Amino acid sequence: MSGMINYVSCGALWLGLAVKTPDLVSRRHDPYLRTLCVVLALAGTCFVLGAAPTVGAVNRLSGVPNIAAPLTYASITAYSAASQVLVVHWRGGGRVRRVARRWVAAYACVIVGIAALFALGEAPVERRTDLDTYYATTPFIAEMIVLYLAGHLVAVSVTTVSALRWARTVHGWLRAGLVMLGLGSLCSAGYAVTKFVAVAARWCGRDWSSLGTDVSPAAAGLGALVTTVGILVPLAGPRLTRWRRSWRTYTRLAPLERLLDDLLTRHALRLPRPRWCSPTTRLMWRQTSIHNALGYLDAFFDGALYERTRAGTLAATGDQERAEAAAWAAVITAALRQPSGDGPRSPHPQGGGTALEAAVRGPAPSPPAGETGRAAEAGSAAGQHLVLLDGIGPTAGPEGIGGPWPVLLDGVGRPPAPLDAGPGEGARPGGRTPGPALLLRIADALRAPEPPAPGTRPSGAA
Repeated sequence: MSGMINYVSCGALWLGLAVKTPDLVSRRHDPYLRTLCVVLALAGTCFVLGAAPTVGAVNRLSGVPNIAAPLTYASITAYSAASQVLVVHWRGGGRVRRVARRWVAAYACVIVGIAALFALGEAPVERRTDLDTYYATTPFIAEMIVLYLAGHLVAVSVTTVSALRWARTVHGWLRAGLVMLGLGSLCSAGYAVTKFVAVAARWCGRDWSSLGTDVSPAAAGLGALVTTVGILVPLAGPRLTRWRRSWRTYTRLAPLERLLDDLLTRHALRLPRPRWCSPTTRLMWRQTSIHNALGYLDAFFDGALYERTRAGTLAATGDQERAEAAAWAAVITAALRQPSGDGPRSPHPQGGGTALEAAVRGPAPSPPAGETGRAAEAGSAAGQHLVLLDGIGPTAGPEGIGGPWPVLLDGVGRPPAPLDAGPGEGARPGGRTPGPALLLRIADALRAPEPPAPGTRPSGAA
């Protein structure tokens, strides 16, 4: 065999280790995390040492025929011990350390037994792939083979049962990861079982060495791949879920951005569209652009139109949230149709401003030294009260996407409101700007049929 299965399996396991290494660095005192990383490292080492090219190289460098066999068996036994300690940490309880030490001590005795039995036995002929069946009847070597296979089978069996039992008590991505981990351990148990069958057949005078040379490596490789997936799923799954939700929200906001597109472009109210970024960053960009446009249009919002549209839609549908969204859609569309809404924004009198600015801006602070020039330059480019700041805003972006990036503040000199303004909080023109959930309802209202005209009697009304 070329050992390709072994090396691919090792790469998959060490990939999982590489994913967990940053967490290990930041939480080095977490015993569960340390044990998990040890399990992945030892599992990959088992596959490397068990590959035929590696076996030949180790035997040749050491000058001892088949010395690679006890090294491989010892690494498999150490992996089994680490798996048992991992299961102990999963279960928890008041005796975690004591039970973990007992497992480590038991498997340390197994490793010592493997070394002693190999030293007592005779294995002069090098066997790179079928040592288990070739020396199955050799004194002391046969006992060494049975010892390591029994230890490995016990470990993977306990891991399988524990993972599948725990999976019944949790949900979501963690449950999927535990199921995959249990199935991976079950495949690893197939490695030990097929080896046992091949050795037993040898004891009975039959030659089933193909089970040990072909079937068992395939079972071990499949177990490694499934185990790695089980470890990575709880890590990558929540992030993929966040990205999917962000992309759906980003798509739902498209009608509202299209409505404001001409205003955003004409008055340079948004940053360039990000190209190579996550869906969450794209969503942040679209929400910021929409808030910039709404801040610009705040002076042109018609409060009376808002109240009439809201009252008419509420009477027709009985849905307060839909009525609020329809009212916002109406006043935004009306503001964009006004000639003044498409031209340069008139400066407010000294000490004045819109109701929105008066509500949330407060006294304008003096810019820090060295920032005046940059703020003035950006404000001049935008033609209004906009400031382009590098690294200001959500430095730990929504949904855990971090990293500073330029944020174009809205027309009142502040980032978009992160929360929805519910009833009584001024979520209306001249008050607080819409939050993310209200923006979605406004975008949905733009897709829906036109709301009833203000002042008309809804059909069927008394």
